[in-house]
Amino acid sequence: MSPGVRRAGAGQGAAAAVQLLVTLSFLPSVVEAQVNLKRPCPFWAEDGHCSIKDCHVEPCPESKIPVGIKAGNSNKYSKVANNTKELEDCEQASKLGAINSTLSNQSKEAFIDWARYDDSQDHFCELDDERSPAAQYVDLLLNPERYTGYKGSSAWRVWNSIYEENCFKPRSVYRPLNPLAPSRGEDDGESFYTWLEGLCLEKRVFYKLISGLHASINLHLCANYLLEETWGKPSWGPNMKEFKRRFDPVETKGEGPRRLKNLYFLYLIELRALSKVAPYFERSIVDLYTGNVQEDADTKTLLLNIFQDTKSFPMHFDEKSMFAGDKKGAKSLKEEFRLHFKNISRIMDCVGCDKCRLWGKLQTQGLGTALKILFSEKEIQKLPENSPSKGFQLTRQEIVALLNAFGRRINTFSKGESVLSPVLPIQISCACSGLAQGDSLLRT
Repeated sequence: MSPGVRRAGAGQGAAAAVQLLVTLSFLPSVVEAQVNLKRPCPFWAEDGHCSIKDCHVEPCPESKIPVGIKAGNSNKYSKVANNTKELEDCEQASKLGAINSTLSNQSKEAFIDWARYDDSQDHFCELDDERSPAAQYVDLLLNPERYTGYKGSSAWRVWNSIYEENCFKPRSVYRPLNPLAPSRGEDDGESFYTWLEGLCLEKRVFYKLISGLHASINLHLCANYLLEETWGKPSWGPNMKEFKRRFDPVETKGEGPRRLKNLYFLYLIELRALSKVAPYFERSIVDLYTGNVQEDADTKTLLLNIFQDTKSFPMHFDEKSMFAGDKKGAKSLKEEFRLHFKNISRIMDCVGCDKCRLWGKLQTQGLGTALKILFSEKEIQKLPENSPSKGFQLTRQEIVALLNAFGRRINTFSKGESVLSPVLPIQISCACSGLAQGDSLLRT
């Protein structure tokens, strides 16, 4: 493929990203996630949650949650159920978050159907139990992803555990710029990439997805950074110094562009998943409950528009090359892949900052849902048009995570996080030049 063709593809991809972002911004049901922020860390004794006030996710009284989205409501479309004034009052009551510990907003019938289908073998994430009293509704618009001041050994311990114990890496091989690794003298990290390129396709994909996820989180923290706090009033904005420290080729010894390439690869994977899952939502039996009849129809229309846009995108990653060959070996590798990623989703419960944990869990679950979709293509194609799903099912939790995680990628590639735009698009353009096909990302 000639450089000119590749640049054209990248430009077309950016245009598609803008269109998808506009559509995503109008989806009312994707701004509210249900998570359990009280699950204990399963791997080590956490030394308590972050005491920084900006790490806090403020709960909203249950009485302020609209009746229409509460589980068990048999009159979901009544006048009372469609009253949105209570939600508006809730938003005014708290600028940090809106939380409710009731069940998800699906109907009783949907819950019964989901209970019949045990898809635990397809899950790439440790999902929160929606029936748990600790499960909470969180208004994501009131709890934006941003740098809160949570850092240090606790934060590094989380990422170190993810990379060192779950990325198919021997302990003798250190990833570049790891502050917790022993001194390596003049080693610039090339030995790590020599090792990485020697791995099979599936394990290279795994590492690049985790690196891309890490880059995405870091990028959004740089774009919405706690700059100063005067008289108790915090000031948030872009931190260019921090951005360069994490992504500039010189300051990162060439590692920054690799991270951005992996972020773009993550974008392609999730984009591919959206195009694959379209038939699941296109069925007439699938409704998206918001508590308002008109919003239900509008939400589904907007969602189908998103799927239509993804199908026109020219740079989908082809997952069919993964887990191919010997069936027994491929099945074993796929299970190992799934369990490693599921373990990473559990590590997110070790994040000490509630707001960081919220977005970490959301983005991880979004990627896990994308992987579940990619490797369930046959089941999706066999779904009945007018009866409940038997071979493939998505919970509301998975749908919200998938769309919000992808929304973070779209936000990055379409406008460069707004005020970071003078620098970020240039960095991403350099990193993504010539990357019109997913496999080329695996070789660099």
